[in-house]
Amino acid sequence: MVDREQQAAMTTPGPESDADIPDYVHALGIPGLADVHVHFLPEPMLRKVWAYFDGAEEHYGAPWPITYRFDEATRIAVLRGFGVRAIPALTYPHKPGMARWLNEWNTEFARRVPDSIHCATLYPEPDVASYVADALASGARLFKMHVQVGAFAPDDELLEPGWEQLEAAGVPVVIHAGSAPLPGEFTGSERVARVLAKHPELTLVVAHAGMPEYHEFADLVERYEHVHLDTTMVATDYTERFAPLPGDYVARLGELRERVVLGSDYPNIPYPYAHQLAALARLDLGDDWMRDVLWHNGARLMLIE
Repeated sequence: MVDREQQAAMTTPGPESDADIPDYVHALGIPGLADVHVHFLPEPMLRKVWAYFDGAEEHYGAPWPITYRFDEATRIAVLRGFGVRAIPALTYPHKPGMARWLNEWNTEFARRVPDSIHCATLYPEPDVASYVADALASGARLFKMHVQVGAFAPDDELLEPGWEQLEAAGVPVVIHAGSAPLPGEFTGSERVARVLAKHPELTLVVAHAGMPEYHEFADLVERYEHVHLDTTMVATDYTERFAPLPGDYVARLGELRERVVLGSDYPNIPYPYAHQLAALARLDLGDDWMRDVLWHNGARLMLIE
């Protein structure tokens, strides 16, 4: 006989294919998936992003095929088929003057996709306070910041008005600040730590669990009660080749269970969506951990009912 405590610690094997995802979600007894790290972009910008990944062997030394290279309507339908209950549209600028325009696009996306999460972004520039306020007033409830692509410091003084508003509003910010797949001048945990020292109530979601600086970003999760890790590409066969999880890190993820949130990087991933779920399941942290990570934690952060 398996007692209740042993049963709670068991891990249901993850889905073998995308077609298995709905049955897997049902087996866990959760109403769907709460994926905090999904990208939708204006089509011309998305084509440029895909073109960059098409040259991944030159940039990263390894191919990075886009698994879900479909039109927008198809990409949305695929996510709904997986059971993703609310769809983020993370955008991020790489130069001044883009953030306001992207936020306007996000507002329009939220209007025409009723099951989307209204997203926004920010960049260190003089009008950041104005457009962050506008985005919040229009209903944005998830922001994205990409330190590596934007090539800026998250503790740049120009960002202070934005950080102040986001801290006060309690709106989460998905921040890519880890040094994978390539380190940048401003990547790493130190500058994020400086931001949190000034704004300790800020709700941050560290993209990719901060890979490869896994432990450094986990330290911030332990230090600040509103900091989370997202699972984007974590423990997948693809990233284990260049950013493997440290041997003692899996147990730490188990301890941080309430602060770990599902992320996928859909559609820009070089493997099926199911592989991300299976990679997390094979960490063998138990079905209760999987339920929290795949649904409860993200639903709480993104206000999904």
